[in-house]
Amino acid sequence: MFRILLKGKIHRATVTEKNIHYEGSVTIDEELMELADIEENELVQIVDINNGARFETYVIKGERGSRIIGLNGAAARMVELGDKVIIMAYGLYEKGENSKPKIVVVDDNNNPKILKDHEEPKTEC
Repeated sequence: MFRILLKGKIHRATVTEKNIHYEGSVTIDEELMELADIEENELVQIVDINNGARFETYVIKGERGSRIIGLNGAAARMVELGDKVIIMAYGLYEKGENSKPKIVVVDDNNNPKILKDHEEPKTEC
């Protein structure tokens, strides 16, 4: 049996850009994508911590080191600049297959501060 499990996550990223007049997607700094094992065009689920919105879109590679988290198209209506979001990618795994997710916790400027490959980060709310 296959199961859908968390594969990679960028935790508490800050929305730096919104562009309603662009095809729907999320633009993510290429370095953050690599650290979280997220690929360009991959389906991701996004949760806005500020307003509780949950939605799906696909990823566009942003400039390495830019620390961009940009919501585009209809997804841009789900967030505000400065909102904190969690970006999650999932994979199909067989029972017993290694499924330890790559978790990247970022600071307020989207710089990676904690990298984990198997457990949820402990953060203060």
